[in-house]
Amino acid sequence: QVQVVESGGGLVQNGGSLRLSCAASGNIFSINTMGWYRQIPGTERELVAAIRREGVTVYSDSVKGRFTISRDNAKNTMYLQMNTLKPEDTAVYYCKADIIVESELGQVLSAYWGQGTQVTVSS
Repeated sequence: QVQVVESGGGLVQNGGSLRLSCAASGNIFSINTMGWYRQIPGTERELVAAIRREGVTVYSDSVKGRFTISRDNAKNTMYLQMNTLKPEDTAVYYCKADIIVESELGQVLSAYWGQGTQVTVSS
């Protein structure tokens, strides 16, 4: 079984910082792309940032220059450093990992999501 768990959310003031972590565990052979998404109730989940195994990154325009995504492949962990937070960053943040597992069918690639962590930025 594979688990993906986020941590690090919370309440912060306008202009503050938070660091989110996402840890994958279980019968993992390898992890390809990992990404952070966020969702406000009543809206669609949107991509915040993503990082490939070799370190190539992509960011949404709304967070460029403020957020930094990184990962530690040895620890199957991804991070999101969020600086200069704004009230409009308030959302539930989700981690997504494209994970290859070894099974009786061979190597299988699937997308795994965490349960989400709430980030609230007060004005």
